[in-house]
Parts: sequence; structure tokens; C-alpha cells
Amino acid sequence: MAQALVRFLSVQHSERDGERRPFFGGMFGIFGHGNVAGVAQALDQMRDVMPYYQCRNEQAMVHTAAAYAKMHDRLRALACTTSIGPGATNMLTGAAGATINRLPVLLLPGDIFGSRLPAPVLQQLELSSTQDVSVNDCFKPVSRYWDRIYRPEQLLSALPEAMRVLTSPAETGTVTLALPQDVQAQAAEYPDVFFEPRTWTIQRPRGDAESIRRAAEAIRASKRPVIIAGGGVIYSGATDVLRAFAASCGMPVVETQAGKGSMAWDDPMALGAAGVTGTAAAIEICREADVVISIGCRLSDFTTASKTAFQDPSVRFIGINVVEMDAVKHAAIPVIADARAAIAELRIALAGFSTQPAYRQRIESLRAEWHREVDRVTAPSGASPLAQAEVIAAVNRAAEPRDVVVCAAGSMPGDLHKLWRSRDPKAYHVEYGYSCMGYEIAGGLGVKMADPQRQVYVMVGDGSYLMMAQEIVTSVQEGYPLIIVLVDSGGFASIGALSASLGSQGFGTSYRYRNPDTQKLDGDPLPVDLGANAESLGARLFRANDLVSLEQALAAARASGGTAVVHVEVDPAARVPGYGCWWDVPVAEISEQPAVQDAREKYVEGRARQRWFLQ
Repeated sequence: MAQALVRFLSVQHSERDGERRPFFGGMFGIFGHGNVAGVAQALDQMRDVMPYYQCRNEQAMVHTAAAYAKMHDRLRALACTTSIGPGATNMLTGAAGATINRLPVLLLPGDIFGSRLPAPVLQQLELSSTQDVSVNDCFKPVSRYWDRIYRPEQLLSALPEAMRVLTSPAETGTVTLALPQDVQAQAAEYPDVFFEPRTWTIQRPRGDAESIRRAAEAIRASKRPVIIAGGGVIYSGATDVLRAFAASCGMPVVETQAGKGSMAWDDPMALGAAGVTGTAAAIEICREADVVISIGCRLSDFTTASKTAFQDPSVRFIGINVVEMDAVKHAAIPVIADARAAIAELRIALAGFSTQPAYRQRIESLRAEWHREVDRVTAPSGASPLAQAEVIAAVNRAAEPRDVVVCAAGSMPGDLHKLWRSRDPKAYHVEYGYSCMGYEIAGGLGVKMADPQRQVYVMVGDGSYLMMAQEIVTSVQEGYPLIIVLVDSGGFASIGALSASLGSQGFGTSYRYRNPDTQKLDGDPLPVDLGANAESLGARLFRANDLVSLEQALAAARASGGTAVVHVEVDPAARVPGYGCWWDVPVAEISEQPAVQDAREKYVEGRARQRWFLQ
């Protein structure tokens, strides 16, 4: 059965716009008793048709697979196999991230015996109410398709369904096939046709004509329309048509984390990042907007500033998305369609339409003001340690237009969203649907595997680094070099700042000794050398303590040709402003702490701006 599984996966292809490619680029795996004699044996036997990649952590390999799929616009994927038990459940975090971010990954965890004869086997979960549950049932809520293969012939129906979901722009996410360890090794008669090459066509659904008409009518009636570009713009290859559409109609474009790169940073219609981590220009234009055109966007709380971003009393929404659930959010006029196809149709329906000159001047004024603000925030301060904004600007200057910056969690995604000047649709890769600490290095590996010709800059804080640094070894082993910029703030800087803003004084967020006098973690800083740790994993180490040495370290890391870590300390108190956008993080309604009481008052003020969008 495992041999049939690997052979089937090796002949699957995807095709869009006439371009055909193998769907699976290989399989990651960590082996144990639950898959070593099944999937591992099949991979060993069929190494000529299915590349195998070794990794160091099961969660990390799912992050790598998700990043690989994202870089390929969801047209290619990687599979991941593990043993039963902890090896399988280690993948749960990665599975949730891939599903939330709508990225195809195939998980193949080993499972209990189908025969049940040796039960309970090592690592088996036992329940007194049923014998039909294993730890792999935990994958059900975080998978878009889930199945357990009790008999080898069940592959004949399970694998085509798995492929249908993996290649569906609307349904894609994590697909989990739980594989009982005895069934993996069983033989069955499979028809030859099952192993013939198959191509899955990725369609571009067109918008309903009436929906396009209604959307165009709403835009024509508007005075201050704005476009929110989400990840769907990039996945559909719609960046060029979006830029032309925005220019012809005079509509500004703001971007989500997944959609950043849809517009070049210096495009006349580009106002940068939207929402809580947004630019001052984007925040202002969204506050005034009377029509919001959401394209390929989930309208998460960060994008909508917890439903406070849009303050025009009669604002209307248009939702362009292949996912119906996303298209109808905020009581939008839904256009359930591929982003590129829908933009082209909408542009025809809006022939001759343009916003007024005064609005275009407003866009240009806000844009110019924001560019000056970025220059101000990132200007060399001469201080030591550096501000995080200075580090981001230095990396941005060092990067070539097609180089990729990778990040995921902490304060850096917000600063990158505001400050990074993207010049290519694939140059910005920040996982923020799940904002998973530990994604960064593993994700950078997936980006590099997907496109080895691009230089990849992984920007990771010390908190995320300590959670999952070991895929440095994999990048060295497989010859996929990364430049890892390790930004050391001495703790969880992002949550520390959020905690302070909520009156909790950064409780539990600094890496310090326990103070015997206070019994709190507010003693001396811990003497941990993260740079030395990275060096011990096989990376070249370069240290920086000011702007000159940082620029030299970045140049040396690039010239090294291998995986390199640039270790730089930053001042956690030197932060990029928030520009007035609000995020709903509830503050204790009753507290004896004055700082919490003050924060609660501000929270109540913020909540007063929240809105329901029901029509």
C-alpha cells in the first residue's frame, strides 16, 4: 500500500493557463515504528520518482511544506510523513497554520494497527468508549480533508479526493491521511490506470454577471473607493492586472500581510500596509472610504482593525474571492471568482470610470507623507543597540529586488508590514494568518527549496529562534543556503510591549534570572549566546553591534555562499509607531492595578468605534 501511495503521488501534476508541472516536489519524513517499514521502505525503493528530505522536527517540516506551496502560488506541494504518536501530533501546529493560510500540504502520519491485534501498541491513545480513535483524530478540525486508510484498496478512493482538495483554490489546506502501520505494509491489486500520470487543472472561475454589474454600480457611485489586496491576488497571478486596474480607475491599494507585494512600493496607487500594522496613509484612506473592494482577502481582525478601520457611516463592501465564506464578509456584494479573472471583468464594466482629481491628489499627498515617515523612522540613530527599524532598513537595502524576506511572529511582522519596500510579488513572505513562532527558519527553507535562484533573508527574533532553530541543519545538509538575521531583544519584545500597553508591565516576557528579592524574572539578563548556538548547528556566524558592522555582516553573509547567521542586538524599547490603529485585546474589567485601570479606560474608548456590518 505504501508503495502504491508513493507511486500515485509521483505522477500527479497541476496545470493552470496551459502550464503543467509535477504537483509534489518530494516528501519530508521522520521515521519511527509507525512508518519505517511502510512509507520509509517505499521512499527508499522509489527514490528515483519521489525525492526524500530529512528534517529535524515534525512541526518544522509542515512549515517548510507550507512555505514551499505559498512560493509556488499553491500549484505545487510537499508531503510529510511521521510515525504514530508524538511524531504525528508534533505536526498539528503546522497543520493548523497551513489550513488557516489556505496552503496545500499533505500529511501522512502513521497510525494504530488496522487489525487491532497488538493493541494497545506503543504510543496508542486508549479510550474506554471506543476503539476507533487515535491521536490522529486531532487533525480533523485543522484539516480540509481527513481520512484513515483501514484497507489498502481504500487508496483508490481516498487519494483522488485528497488531490481534489489539495488543488482546489477554494478548499485547499491541510490534507491528512492517517495510515495504520500494518496496512502500509499490506499488498493489494491496484489497476495500472491508477498509476498513469494525471493532471489537475486549476480553473479560473469567472464572476457572476449580475454580481459584476452590482459591484461596478457601487464603485461608480463612490467618491472614495479603496482596494484591499490579499494573498489571493498573488496566488492568482493578478498583480499586473491589479496595478493596471488601480491606475486606470484612480483607486488606492492597501495590502494585507499575505497580499504585500501585490503593488510595488513606489507605485502611484500604493499606500502600503492595511490595518493594525498599517501605514499612516492606508489607515487614513480606509477610515474615509465609502466603498471597500476586498480582493483575495479574509478580512481578519488585523486587516479591519477589529472592525474599527472603516468609519464612513454608509461604507459598502465588495468581496472578490474564490472562497464564498470570504466573499460575503461584511455584508459585501459577493463576486465569487478568481482574482485575476474578476479584476479583468470589473475593469471592462467600469470602462470610463475614474475617481475625481481631488481624490487622486489626496492619495498622492498621503503617499508622499508616508514615504517621508519611513525615511524618518529608519534613519540611522547612532544609538547602540540599534532600533529594529534600522535593522529592517539595512536588510532591505542589502536585498536585491527578487530576494525574499521571511518572517512570522513577534514585533517584526508589524514593522516589516509597514516599512519593507517590496519590488517583486514574491519578495515578501510573512506568515501572519497563524503568526506561528518557529515558522521563520523552516519557512525560509521552503522558500529556498521552491526557488533556489532567489536569496532568502530570514528575519527571526530570539524568542522564535529558541523555539525552532534546528532546520539550520537541514539547510546546510541539503545545500539550500539562508541568510538568517537573528534580532536579539532579550525576550518576547512584541508581547512585552503589548503587555505594557495593557497595564501588565511586560510580565513574563524578558529573558532574565529570577530575582531572589522579588521572586520575579527581573534579575540579570541570561548569559545565552544564540549566535554561538547557530554556529554549532553548521551556520557561518557574523556579529553586528552598529549600523556599519551590520551592513558589513550582511555583505559577508551573502558572499559566504552558505547558510549564515547575522546576530544583532536591538533595543526593545525603540519601536515603530502604531499610527492610531486599534486592535481588540480585552483588558481586565476589574483590577487593583492603576495601570490596568487606565488601560481599561482606553480599551472602552476603542471599543466604541467598533461596528457591525450587516447590510
